[in-house]
Amino acid sequence: MTEKTKKMTKNAEKYENPEDRFPKIEFSDNALVILEKRYLIKDLDTKKPKEAPRDLFIRVAKAIADGSRTANPNITDEEVMEIEDKFYALMANKDFMPNSPTLMNAGRELPNLSACFVLPVEDSMEGIFNAVKEAALIHKSGGGTGFDFSNLRPSGSNVQSTAGTASGPISFMSVFNAATETIKQGGVRRGANMGIMRVDHPEIMNFIKCKEDTSKFTNFNISVAVTDDFMKAYKAGTDYILYHKDKPIGAASAKMVMDSIVHHAWSTGEPGLIFIDKVNAKNTLPGVGKIAATNPCGEQPLLPYGSCNLGSINVCNFYMENENTLDWERLKEVIADSVLFLDNVIEVGKYPLKKLHEMARANRNIGLGVMGFADLLYKLGIPYDSDEGVTFGKKLMAYIHSNAIEASKKLAEERGSFPNIDKSVYTFPMRNSNVTTVAPTGTIGMLAEASGGIEPNFALVYVKQVMDDKKLLYVNPILEETLKARGIYSEELMEKISQSGKLSDITEIPEDIRKVFVTAQEIHPYYHVAMQSAFQEYVDSSISKTINFDNTATEEDIKNAYIQAFDSACKGITVYRDGCRPYQVMNTGTKTNEDRKAAEQEDTHKPKVRPDIMEGKTYKVNTGEGIMYVTVNTLDGRPFELFASIGKAGGNAAAQSEAISRMVSLALRSDIDLNVIIKQLIGIGSPTPVWHNGEQILSTPDAIGKVLKKYYLDHNKSEGKAEVKKDETKNTTAKRGVICPKCNGNMSMQEGCMTCPTCGYSKCS
Repeated sequence: MTEKTKKMTKNAEKYENPEDRFPKIEFSDNALVILEKRYLIKDLDTKKPKEAPRDLFIRVAKAIADGSRTANPNITDEEVMEIEDKFYALMANKDFMPNSPTLMNAGRELPNLSACFVLPVEDSMEGIFNAVKEAALIHKSGGGTGFDFSNLRPSGSNVQSTAGTASGPISFMSVFNAATETIKQGGVRRGANMGIMRVDHPEIMNFIKCKEDTSKFTNFNISVAVTDDFMKAYKAGTDYILYHKDKPIGAASAKMVMDSIVHHAWSTGEPGLIFIDKVNAKNTLPGVGKIAATNPCGEQPLLPYGSCNLGSINVCNFYMENENTLDWERLKEVIADSVLFLDNVIEVGKYPLKKLHEMARANRNIGLGVMGFADLLYKLGIPYDSDEGVTFGKKLMAYIHSNAIEASKKLAEERGSFPNIDKSVYTFPMRNSNVTTVAPTGTIGMLAEASGGIEPNFALVYVKQVMDDKKLLYVNPILEETLKARGIYSEELMEKISQSGKLSDITEIPEDIRKVFVTAQEIHPYYHVAMQSAFQEYVDSSISKTINFDNTATEEDIKNAYIQAFDSACKGITVYRDGCRPYQVMNTGTKTNEDRKAAEQEDTHKPKVRPDIMEGKTYKVNTGEGIMYVTVNTLDGRPFELFASIGKAGGNAAAQSEAISRMVSLALRSDIDLNVIIKQLIGIGSPTPVWHNGEQILSTPDAIGKVLKKYYLDHNKSEGKAEVKKDETKNTTAKRGVICPKCNGNMSMQEGCMTCPTCGYSKCS
């Protein structure tokens, strides 16, 4: 037994359970933290876990196995116990994990076992606010939601019932965003949304740029539903028709719209693209309706009131070292058991809305996916960015899909086909309308100690911040094992790798190892897209995957990836250029407290002398203390000082705003980075938050921070007015990265969402 295994065993022993029927599970320190924080049932008074990790998996196994009773009333208690044991083994061996809501809620009073849903948004005030209400109920239960806003009439349209004009879909998206913000505050899982608009909607240009200000629509991912007609027009260099409710109402240049999509994706990472005609061409429920939207991470195109029921197999667990291949027979057994597990989830699951329940039972949609794929390639010695890697990915997913189909067919023979089965799609009995999806596996992947989905690893060695400013190196265990076997492992070498997280520049490591142990940023976008396409061929739904680009990538590079994805039958694409978000309030910072202290010392300067005459701009903002006027003065095109005025002289609010103004001005005159100043102010709360121009103002300091942020964004995109130099912004972002608001770890764009590899925090869940 290795020292690492002894340590994990010791940690797990405190959760010893006397039931011999369920073997003890070993967990890493990181997994134990995640279990205690997110999954274990807690005492309401002490807030401490009142169940052990093994109890959790027993609870889930028993609850989901109980679905076999409703699906087959003639089943015996002994047979149900066998299924309980089978389900427990799936999770205890870390061969398979269901999505987080199932782990959290199975066997509890909380009913929702599904991760995400799609809701329709009708073009009426009643329809819009009914969708807001339904979304709130879903978010309260821990689910995420997707919406297609294409039904909503464009701004300026006539509203016959009131003789007024419509405010347009973007304004109503703000209502959904605000409702999500309110509901998510006390939840175990954050509410998250996907907002979609068809490319042929008259307001598509406004939709594409609606997240230019990254402080807006913070609870939304956005994607453009791109049609085949649009892509044909783009390739031909022609205009295409704009519609509302199937009525032509204009035309637009396909090149202009595509250029705008590409520019915003290049600069902010959004919007993504959904090739909506390709999605509907593979729709297994054409008689029920057309698909118009997806869940928040994009891997699950769903009909209105459709839901996700997801789980993932850790494919790395099936590697046989002696033969350097997979145990395909054991994988086949796990696929069948996993399909049974997910079908049972439908039997025992309850839903926040009756319509969701009815659709789930009528369509019986499940999504069996994978995790640990990048780690498996490491073990096999196959580079991700190679034709061999792409070919193996296709072979693996073809095997999983064909066996999942067989398992669903067998269940149909025992339990009956799903009610909405379309004989033109399935000429044989099928229990489930869809069987495969590749979903994000952030936290469940950490429990299984597996790389996420089909993503390459983002870093091989990284620094974790622990108590008392101590740093702990995390090393990919397969890399560690490989380097030790070759006799070249050392702490000094790991420290060196942690500076970049990759091996390509580390000459001490043999080339054959460097070639195999590649990370997301090293892989050419061509192979990112090629791998997604390879898996998509054998996936019923879609794939949560990020196409990573280096900071130096051009807009033309993004465009080429879009064309490749469309031409290679992907159902959508999400791109992310490293450091593309030049301003991220919650995510700016250095890796550790030690680094931050060093940065503060470097940034200490004597304040510059103020000239007699200065130019500035004044902003008006609502606060809980009253109306505040904030003036930002500039010197040589850079912010130099700030004045904030609120309330009467001598009052508490006036004193507070004056004090903050003086300190901010001192920092600006000392050349402290504007981003750092803003980060310190935004997020400070008070008992009297208010709304201003669609965003919540938490306090006077928060208001000043948000004014500075607006100043930054306004001047960064204006011509000749205090423009922030692009190279400065790029270097700052690249140096600091995106920092997790929960643990200060480095976040990365993985599986379609900003995710922290240290603690599992995700923007989307």
